[in-house]
Amino acid sequence: MPRSSLFSSWRQDLPASIVVFLVALPLCLGIAVASGAPPVSGIIAGVVGGILVGAFSGSPLGVSGPAAGLTAIVAAGIADLGSFELLLGAVVVAGIIQIILGALHAGVIAYYFPSSVIKGMLAGIGIIIMLKQIPHLVGFDRDPMGDESFDQPDKLTTFGELWQALQAPHLGAILIAAACIALLIVWDRTFIQRRRWLAYVPGPLLAVVCGLVLAWAFSGSPALAIGPGHYVPLPDLMDGSSYVLPSFAALDNAAFWRVAFTIAVVASIETLLCVEATDKLDPQKRITPANRELFAQGAGNLISGLLGGLPLTQVIVRSSANIQSGGRTKLSAILHGCWLLLSVFTIAGLLRLVPLAGLAAVLLLVGYKLAKPSLFIAMWRNGQAQFVPFIATVGLMTVTNDLLHGVALGLSMALIQILWKNYRVPFHYDPQRYKPGMPIYITLSEDVTFLNKAGIKRTLSEVPDGARVVIDGARSIDMDPDVREIIDEFKSAAPVRGIRLELLNFPLRRGERPEKVRTMLAEPE
Repeated sequence: MPRSSLFSSWRQDLPASIVVFLVALPLCLGIAVASGAPPVSGIIAGVVGGILVGAFSGSPLGVSGPAAGLTAIVAAGIADLGSFELLLGAVVVAGIIQIILGALHAGVIAYYFPSSVIKGMLAGIGIIIMLKQIPHLVGFDRDPMGDESFDQPDKLTTFGELWQALQAPHLGAILIAAACIALLIVWDRTFIQRRRWLAYVPGPLLAVVCGLVLAWAFSGSPALAIGPGHYVPLPDLMDGSSYVLPSFAALDNAAFWRVAFTIAVVASIETLLCVEATDKLDPQKRITPANRELFAQGAGNLISGLLGGLPLTQVIVRSSANIQSGGRTKLSAILHGCWLLLSVFTIAGLLRLVPLAGLAAVLLLVGYKLAKPSLFIAMWRNGQAQFVPFIATVGLMTVTNDLLHGVALGLSMALIQILWKNYRVPFHYDPQRYKPGMPIYITLSEDVTFLNKAGIKRTLSEVPDGARVVIDGARSIDMDPDVREIIDEFKSAAPVRGIRLELLNFPLRRGERPEKVRTMLAEPE
């Protein structure tokens, strides 16, 4: 992106980057803890994802960093390889694999995700965000932010923790969350946005500041004071003993390569899914070059692994927060990485005063905007072909908290819809409407694939004996050999059944003369 473009919207990008930074910080730490890795590794990944990936990426609004979707893979990788150092080596190799995938233009798979599945993914993520933030809203902070797993380390599920949280609310946390939510709702109103000087201040940033002030104000009240476990858990990252560098001692181990390929593939797929989702949320509807994004993510994982950081992807939670905070260009993502880096050396003490209830309020609104009831109504009105993959994606993601599983089910439903649509071909013949002497016309579509095979075979089997059948291939550009074989078999059997078959304008077979395929008749004997 040219320099002029990068800084053209700095007034919007600067405050948006602060919001993204405040959201990303506890997520980076929480994901590291949930992965069984040192907390500093999450910060390193966030810094690299912001500065390096942000600079190389072609995504104007995407924000990269450690992803909850890789938590289980990282934890399993550490267990399989025996140490975090070897896991870091696998992350480096995974980055190289991603760079190769980008060079091979593997990013093209991003264009094959149906819109209904992408919208279902966004809605599912929105629901997960809301479910995971409710405990923090009420002051029940048993699990760290960033732990998005359904089966949690504390032996509870998402719904189990939600139930326990609602049984033990903390009044101070609830008041902070309520004030922040009210502020966010008001800040979105037209009378605020019309005032330019107010419009430059993002509501999420103001909400975080409001939460910090209220937490300080409540500190003198025994009933309202926020306990130490309800703040951003920023450890002492200046302790050099927490930094770990990669090891490549297991290059000859099959498990090492299995972990590296798993990280590369899963990180690439999650990135491409988030790229598609972010582009849909972009108010300017800009298109991110997918292959460039794979290269940027590969470079990011390569450097993150070398520096001792977790694997990273583009992350929809932070990207959504960026969009909803008014971010315009990738300067916001780059700056958020800078703030993460500076926070370690400068304002660590101040960040420890930010209550999780305030951040949870921001994320709750982010989740709601991703999963608005109006979206579900709109998808329902779009018909079964759109709604079924959409709701399948949402449903499985909600009960498993797994993005890839949800998307896989949504894609399967979309494929089933396509297969069913191709089975129920538009030239279905109803024997009850047939009158003797009337010709039966069958017009083939432009591209006749093997998916049409079942429908064509069924239709031809329903043709009554003694009928006249005309199959017109004038619109067909390509015809699958399987379909041609079915029609040829029907042509051979037609004289026996007394059927007069006429084939018009069929696509040429190799070596066939045009006049031979213009009209082919199967006359009864």
